[in-house]
Order: sequence, then structure tokens, then C-alpha cells
Amino acid sequence: MAAVAAPMASKPRGSKAESFVDNKRREDIRFANINSARAVSDAVRTSLGPKGMDKMISTANGEVIITNDGATILNKMEVLQPAAKMLVELSKSQDSAAGDGTTTVVVIAGALLKECQSLLTNGIHPTVISDSLHKACGKAIDILTAMAVPVELTDRDSLVKSASTSLNSKVVSQYSTLLAPLAVDAVLSVIDPEKPEIVDLRDIKIVKKLGGTVDDTHTVNGLVFDKKVSRAAGGPTRVENAKIAVIQFQISPPKTDIEQSIVVSDYTQMDRILKEERNYILGMIKKIKATGCNVLLIQKSILRDAVTDLSLHYLAKAKIMVIKDVERDEIEFITKTLNCLPIANIEHFRAEKLGHADLVEEASLGDGKILKITGIKDMGRTTSVLVRGSNQLVLDEAERSLHDALCVVRCLVSKRFLIAGGGAPEIELSRQLGAWAKVLHGMEGYCVKSFAEALEVIPYTLAENAGLNPIAIVTELRNKHAQGEINAGINVRKGQITNILEENVVQPLLVSTSAITLATECVRMIMKIDDIVTVR
Repeated sequence: MAAVAAPMASKPRGSKAESFVDNKRREDIRFANINSARAVSDAVRTSLGPKGMDKMISTANGEVIITNDGATILNKMEVLQPAAKMLVELSKSQDSAAGDGTTTVVVIAGALLKECQSLLTNGIHPTVISDSLHKACGKAIDILTAMAVPVELTDRDSLVKSASTSLNSKVVSQYSTLLAPLAVDAVLSVIDPEKPEIVDLRDIKIVKKLGGTVDDTHTVNGLVFDKKVSRAAGGPTRVENAKIAVIQFQISPPKTDIEQSIVVSDYTQMDRILKEERNYILGMIKKIKATGCNVLLIQKSILRDAVTDLSLHYLAKAKIMVIKDVERDEIEFITKTLNCLPIANIEHFRAEKLGHADLVEEASLGDGKILKITGIKDMGRTTSVLVRGSNQLVLDEAERSLHDALCVVRCLVSKRFLIAGGGAPEIELSRQLGAWAKVLHGMEGYCVKSFAEALEVIPYTLAENAGLNPIAIVTELRNKHAQGEINAGINVRKGQITNILEENVVQPLLVSTSAITLATECVRMIMKIDDIVTVR
């Protein structure tokens, strides 16, 4: 740089035109960012669509995950380059916004970056590209909304279709006929009539249990725990007309607050201590029994044992069923379902804080046992799904797929519109934006045209992953759309182009709109970066 700076200094100050600015480094950084982000996008590109491949992820601690879900793949990848990390965040935000389309959003971002790269090479300024992308994105959302078909929540078939479309690209796609209606019913059962737009997926609890096949998955009208009843002292394992208490205190002798040891020198004193402990525990259990409670759910405790052998013995004598080690984050779900209140202190143990159920029993399932609470009175708006699978990998993937299906139904509840799947909306967007680009003046037209071309990556990849000839398929698809067949898409099963709405391949409007908005935002951000400063 010194060599460049010297001649500049000697020139007279007056001439503005002859100054020299070194832009090489900024371009290098921008291209490095774009290339690394594209590498991430290419990694998940093959797992797009119903015929997409699955990824096997081997983590550092030897755990193996087989998945098709873009967010999961990227989440587990160790990405070091800062711009590539933005794509990982991008799929996370699509996961939280829509739940499905996590692969799509990354693939679109990668295609947009590729187009931006050629625009930059042609000398268009990054800010111009960024603003044009923003404009094109707004127009794309309008086009999508115009294409969408409104849907009612009473139309259960449409909801099931969109959920099964989401499941078709997963490992457990052959079970979509079972899981899709299950997801729809689960979401519809937790909708609060006062707030019909909002679905909280925390009200749907997914319990995984090894054994059986995915076919054995079912919803449980009540509560399911993957826990055994504590059998230490021969307490009951089945209780009818249960009165259930959820407690957050410990039924064990008190400890001193500070770490100290008490030295007992005399046997009579030793007996007195044991007697006091017994009386203390008995006193607690008498208070519990007095309210008529016969099932105890005890929260896991870190301070001291939640229950001791002695307290279990007395609880068994009082015919009270004990389920211990309930996780802290499950407490809210349990109390909402049972319509009871958690009890934090023995002094507050009153009958009105208990939940009521017809039956609490332990059932054998596979090689383990589960606990079922059924016939809950005044049950809250929650539901439990028991997922089964022949091995841990299938089980985890079934849970992730079910979560995606639930998210799709949630999208339809919050924004009640459906659009076709199978690459149809992307080609239609590409066609209409291409036509719009011709009307625009100057650089904007170029940039919008590139945006339109980038969207073709979705049908192209769908065809490629299905082993079809991508160029022939995409060309025919364009032709069909130019003739006004808005819903023509790639039918991967038949390997040809059909009306995708008739094939029941539909997806919520929210999935597509949020994918395009988020991808555009991410690309605009990467475009604006012209230097990476590392701070040690």
C-alpha cells in the first residue's frame, strides 16, 4: 500500500478524478462469504423434496442421527465461517416461524447468492442489488397471496393433505396416512376458542417409547409418562377415582442449610433423631392423606432426596401411589392437563388443589412400562401423542417429522390459505417476476430478473433429486405456466408434470412466504458485508 500511497501524495490536491481506491479486498471478502454460504446450501440441497436423500450425522460423542430435516442437519453441522453461520440461523428462524420448509429456505438463499455473484461480477453495486431484492421479495409475496386458496378449519381433508405433503419428504413418509390425521386432530384439539389464531405447540406433548413400529403411534386422551411407579415398598400401581397432587417439596427429613456434620455421642440421642425423622415424615403424610389424595407426582429435587425409603414405606401403607422424578419443565403441562395447582409447601396442601381422574395405571409397553392417567375431569386443552419406533433413529426421526406436520397445521390455523406444492408456486413467481422485470428501468430490471431465475432452483432440484431430466422438466413446466396452468407442478411419483392441486400436494401459504422473505433478508445481509474484522 505504501507504494500506492506515495504517488498519490505527490499529486496536487485539486484533481478529484485521479484518486485511487483499492476495492479488491472488499470484493474478495464478499465472494468468500458468498462461496462459503453457497457451500452450506449445496450440502442440504440433495435432501429437498419427497425423493430427497437423507443425511447421516455422526456427532463427536458417537451418536448417530439420520434425518431429512434441513434445520436438524444444519444445526448439527460445525460451521466456522461467519457468513455460513447465517444460513444455519436462517433455517432455525424458518423452523420457528413456519416449522416446515427449512431445506427450501436454505436452497433459495444459495440460489440467490449465486445470482448475486454474477451481478457483482458485472459491476452492479451491492446496495442496488440489495434494494432490488427487497422490492422483488415484496412483489413475490403479493403474487403468492393472489395464488392462494382460502381454507376453513372445518375442512379437515385439506388440513390432512397439507400435513401429509409435509411428511412425504421425510424418512417416515410411508406412515403419512397415519401421522397426518393424527397431527391435525392433535392441533385442532388444543385450539382455544377465545384465541382461535394461536396454537401453542407446548400443549402437545410427544412421548417416545422404543418398541413396536411407527404404526403403533397414537394419541392419548389424558396424560402419559415414560416413567415407572415407584415400587420400593409395595405401594399401589393402579388407582381408580384418583385424586392427584403435583408437589414441588420433598418428603424426606430436613437437612441443615449449611454444610455441617452433627456428632452424636450417645445411642439414646441417636434414637431420638431417628424418632424425630419418623414423626416428621408421618406428620407430612397424615396431612397429605387427610385431603383424600391418593396419587402423588413428585418433582425432581436437586437439594436432597425427594423421597426416602422410609417415606415410601409410609406412603405405601397409606395406599398412596407415588411417581417420582417428574421433570421441572413438565410441571406446567401436567398442571394444565389435570386442571390442578402445583403445591410448593406441605402447609398449602388442600383438597381444592388436587386434580381428579377416573384411572391412573401402569401399562406394559414393549420392554418397559408407561404410566397412563385417563378420564381426567375438567381436562385442560392439551393432548399427548405416544410415538413408537423399532429403533432409536426411527423414533427420533418420527418425532421430528411429527413436529413438522404439527407446525404445518399450526401455520394453517394462523394464516388460513393453501397453495400448491411441487415447484408450482416458484415457477409461477419466476414467470410473473420475469415479466415485471421487463417493465422496470435500469439496474433494477436486471436484479429482479436474476431473482426470478434464482427461484427456478426449487423445481430444478425437485426434478434432479427424483432422477428426472431437470432441464426438460423445468422447460415444460415453464411452458405449462405460460399457457395459464397456474397449478402445474412436478409430480415426482409419476415423473411428469400434472396439476398438483388435484394430486393433493398442498402447503400452507405461510411456509412459502416466510421462506422467500427470510431467504431474501439473509442474502441482503450477506451482500452488505464488505469486510470481516476479527477481534482478538
